[in-house]
Amino acid sequence: MSSSSTSSPTDNSSHGSVALSSFGAINAYSGTNTSTQSGAQKPFSLSERLKFEIYRYSSYSPNYLPENVLVDCPNDQTSRWSAYSNSPPQFLTLKLRRPAIVKKIKFGKFEKSHVCNIKKFRVYGGLDDDHMVLLLEGGLKNDNIPEIFNLRCLTEDGSENLPILYLKIVPLLSWGPSFNFSIWYIELHGQDDPMYTSARMKNYNTRREVEIIKLCLKHFRQQGYTSAFEALQKQTNVQLEHPLISELHKYLVVQGDFEKAERFVAECIDEGLMDEYLHKQDYKHSWHMKHSESETKPGNRGGHQLVVDAKKRLIYLYGGWDGYQDLSDLWVYNIEEDNWSLLCERSELVNGPTPRSCHKMVFDPISENIFMLGRYLDNSIRTSDYIKSDFYLYDTRARNWMQICDDTSQVGGPHLVYDHQMCMDADKRTIYVFGGKILTPRSVNATGSIEPEYSGLFSYHIATNTWSQIMVDCHHSSASQADVMSIKSRITHCMVFHNKQRKLYIYGGQRGKEDLDEFLSYDVDTQAITVLNKEHPHHGTTAGNETKFEPSSGYTLRSTIDCERDEIYIFSSLSKVKDRRDIQHIDAANSFWVYSLRNHKWSRIYYCRHSGQDANTISRSNVLGASKADGSLEPCPRYAHQLVYDDVANTHYLFGGNPGICQQPQLRLDDFWVLQLEKPKREEILKHCRFLVRKLRYEEMARQDPLKAMQYLRHNIAAVIDHADAEQLNNFHKLASLLFKNHDSSLDRESNMTTPALCAETEDLETDADVTAKLKEEVTDGIAPENLSLESNESLASSGISEAVSSPTSSSTCTKRARTECTSELKNKRAFLFNKLVQLMPPSMVQPERNLSDFVVM
Repeated sequence: MSSSSTSSPTDNSSHGSVALSSFGAINAYSGTNTSTQSGAQKPFSLSERLKFEIYRYSSYSPNYLPENVLVDCPNDQTSRWSAYSNSPPQFLTLKLRRPAIVKKIKFGKFEKSHVCNIKKFRVYGGLDDDHMVLLLEGGLKNDNIPEIFNLRCLTEDGSENLPILYLKIVPLLSWGPSFNFSIWYIELHGQDDPMYTSARMKNYNTRREVEIIKLCLKHFRQQGYTSAFEALQKQTNVQLEHPLISELHKYLVVQGDFEKAERFVAECIDEGLMDEYLHKQDYKHSWHMKHSESETKPGNRGGHQLVVDAKKRLIYLYGGWDGYQDLSDLWVYNIEEDNWSLLCERSELVNGPTPRSCHKMVFDPISENIFMLGRYLDNSIRTSDYIKSDFYLYDTRARNWMQICDDTSQVGGPHLVYDHQMCMDADKRTIYVFGGKILTPRSVNATGSIEPEYSGLFSYHIATNTWSQIMVDCHHSSASQADVMSIKSRITHCMVFHNKQRKLYIYGGQRGKEDLDEFLSYDVDTQAITVLNKEHPHHGTTAGNETKFEPSSGYTLRSTIDCERDEIYIFSSLSKVKDRRDIQHIDAANSFWVYSLRNHKWSRIYYCRHSGQDANTISRSNVLGASKADGSLEPCPRYAHQLVYDDVANTHYLFGGNPGICQQPQLRLDDFWVLQLEKPKREEILKHCRFLVRKLRYEEMARQDPLKAMQYLRHNIAAVIDHADAEQLNNFHKLASLLFKNHDSSLDRESNMTTPALCAETEDLETDADVTAKLKEEVTDGIAPENLSLESNESLASSGISEAVSSPTSSSTCTKRARTECTSELKNKRAFLFNKLVQLMPPSMVQPERNLSDFVVM
């Protein structure tokens, strides 16, 4: 493709392989400028194809020149840039013809998969090729389908557009780890029209100037350059922070009035200034096993289904496999009364569905009906007459079953499927069904293709009793037709519906032996598909085994959604190991994840590893839950369980499943759990802030009046810690050892550069035998003197505060210098605490997080 093409996608085009329909004009006409052929004026678009040239590169192999990426020749294996080696750093820097707002990047590929395709890469951009910011971190699939990615085109706070002149692509890993990196073709899309970009450039430069001034103001204040600070602020009229924050700085850092500072922080919390910070914090979780008072309750099972009637505070359970047979019982759990009731012992005897497992149910809050579709049948009992896709309704008001249809495949719906997903759109009276394996008769399976068939995306309109197929599976015979939408179908995936955004969210799943890690959203009104983990690939926080900042794909994921909070929850349990169902092993673990649709961020709430279980060690306690160190119980790892969400009480419920005990393959669980998630409260952050302020006050007090400090520690600091928390209690005990600390300044400086030198007036602490004895007697038992860093391994340098270290040259100036150092160090410690406290405030109110010293490299 010629680099002079001006065809372009629209701003709301999709991404990845599913997005290529948006680039149809580009692919079909290969560079023809259709918008100007008739001589008409080209309409203005916010996203056009941008011209660029090759500016710099790390290396290239003979004949594989960097300029090859300007031309799209997917059938020519030599039409690519290939680095001379795969040793980092390898890069390709592009220069646009003028500054632009770059929104998308497209990577072309060879006509078939290739070992040199880049599996991982980063894209940087900026106005200067020596100072760039990260715009994208992602990877290409090893196939022949071009892929499109969104680039970050806003500043970090999202307030201004980010102009780009240079764009740097850094390959990190190829699909063949020992092969060199190759890029076949690149396109950039955005807007570089000066009529559009000039105002954005001006705003961007103004914003940069203000940030530079704020960094200078922050540095001047921290270093005590008061005159320079006041002069710069007066001349520029730029305020470093909100006046309220300046008040806190005056009380805490300048005056050292800890009581006023503490009251001020309490008022800020009471006014809600730290609510934004609290909202960004991860949830704290707590599991509780429900011991129902009911005489009867559902027995052991897996592959069952649960639905919630949140308004009436009811949970319904149907069917499942008890290890020996499928079940057809229907139960209801009353949340308020904490009891189970059996509605139908054998539903097939009252016009209801036959025994089944791996089916799916949804609850319609408008009609208060339950809809049920699908089931699993063993291959030995599949016949042409016995694989009809029956569709049932249970009326919770009248308490009776009704068969809506005996075979949905005959009326435009799906064939008989299992491990699919169903969601309810109550506003439009529509049920969505996606994925699942299609069950075929035994005779067909024995003589025909062994390739499994997967079901596509269907919708069922309740009011008109009509089915529609929205998308077929990508391997369906009609998928190649231009007017047919297709999707890569799957099993064991997660799917939830956001009733306000009107979108389906689909995560993970499996297709054959392939684990799918896509996170898709589908707008049911516009039919737009977006790949979320390509738009926001590096947002998240995690630790441990899940290194991709998202849940590991597998067949044990269970998902729920809270549409008010814009959060998707995923519970991950037993994972597949080498395609074996015997998966209860020593690394079995549960984890719980939250995805914020507002911040596009994954957070792992907890990760709990459980020791392996076998028939010899099994007991009711360790099947139902694994005891933690604090004595609380959590569910043991499992699959074939069910998880539902009560959005009224913001509570999850989990029931049953298969613990994967190889010695007892028939074992199923009947435990019933409640999971509650809570954000930190105002009271907790207030107690934390009080602890930080009182801790610093105590440290200063310990230098001048150890006895008074000891009393302050016992009464004031002890009042703001949780004595049931082992970590807090341990830190509290460590504080006591400061009372026995050697306060010789030279020794302190040599042993720990982050611990400030102490005033000479306190040097008699170690020589006063009476005081020392009294302190040892009254302070908490079992505490040995330690040489502690007062900030628990937090360096002053990390806060941008310089240490004023001076070496006395004569004994006559030693005392004066010691006192000067003491005063400077005290202010540094206060400034360090001030920086920590303002991090809890809204970013728009406080000083910049970065420091001027961060930009100085020597």
